[in-house]
Amino acid sequence: MLMQLGFRSALAEGVTLFHRSLQGEIVLTSSKTTSLIATSSFSKRFLYQALIFPQVENVSPIYLGSADWKIPGTYKHHSIFVIGFNPDEQVIDLPGVRENLDKLKIPDTVLFDQNSNHSYGPVVEEFNHNGKFITDVNNVKVTVVGLFKMGGSFAADGNLITSDLTSLKILNKTQEEGLIQVGLIRLKSGAKVEPVVAALKAYLPKDIRVMSKQEYIDLEQNQWNSNSVIGFIFALGLAIGFLVGTVVIYQVLYSEVADHLSEYATLKAIGYADSYLLKVVFQEALILAVLGFLPGLTLSYLLYQFARSVTMLPMIMTINKAVLVLILSCTMCTISGAIASFKLRNADPADIF
Repeated sequence: MLMQLGFRSALAEGVTLFHRSLQGEIVLTSSKTTSLIATSSFSKRFLYQALIFPQVENVSPIYLGSADWKIPGTYKHHSIFVIGFNPDEQVIDLPGVRENLDKLKIPDTVLFDQNSNHSYGPVVEEFNHNGKFITDVNNVKVTVVGLFKMGGSFAADGNLITSDLTSLKILNKTQEEGLIQVGLIRLKSGAKVEPVVAALKAYLPKDIRVMSKQEYIDLEQNQWNSNSVIGFIFALGLAIGFLVGTVVIYQVLYSEVADHLSEYATLKAIGYADSYLLKVVFQEALILAVLGFLPGLTLSYLLYQFARSVTMLPMIMTINKAVLVLILSCTMCTISGAIASFKLRNADPADIF
């Protein structure tokens, strides 16, 4: 159950790393956009229309899309996620981005996510050795001039950040220069988000979705957790783990009750009530829950670290996960104990002796 929760939370956290890094309070997308990897374009003039509101300080168009990264020295290509914006603006707050923005003003330069999957080749090693890395992205020769930290997700194994002009060139959208995938709005200090969101919704066309940053995060998480096959699989895995654990604990407790049925019957014969005997069984169930949880927690913590190092997914053990699984474990063992105690309640001392 801990592993299923870990992968499910990694899914939710990984796909929203971009969303959380945005340096703005309000986000515009097309109403047809369902997730980061399924974005629709809209005219950036709608974004600039937001400047008529006095609470708005600045707006930034963002270009998104997937491209083919050529692995140098091979004929292999690997899909990579491209993020483009004006390097004169602070759009994304991630380690390594701010200090390298000026380098992106040179055409055909990019920043590479050093937490990307290892399948993109020795990018980080060669960059650290030579100060640059050259390859083709969608048949455009680009130079890696810096590294940043974001991390892969179930949506993309790796990420690139580049300027708006270079991103249009890489994504073959030069003819669609007036279209963007995300619009970021920064408000003036002290301005409240909710009134501006409401005003923008009333002002802009219905096919433009206006959201606060948190709503944008929630939209992405809901899409992956509730409307994707991957989210369903992890939820189903958690439920199956709970059911399998219930059956296994029931078998253990049932065997324990059956093996010591004469002792329980003796206690009933000398006057102990069924409630006392049931209490003993439930105590055994809770002891099993705690004793099983501790090694499971330790092993899961080690597996989290291993999975994070291999996949670069944000697999992080948190107190909330541990407490939730402990509660589920106790519930699982309590249910098993209740089922196993049926044999105990029906035990008649006269039949046994």
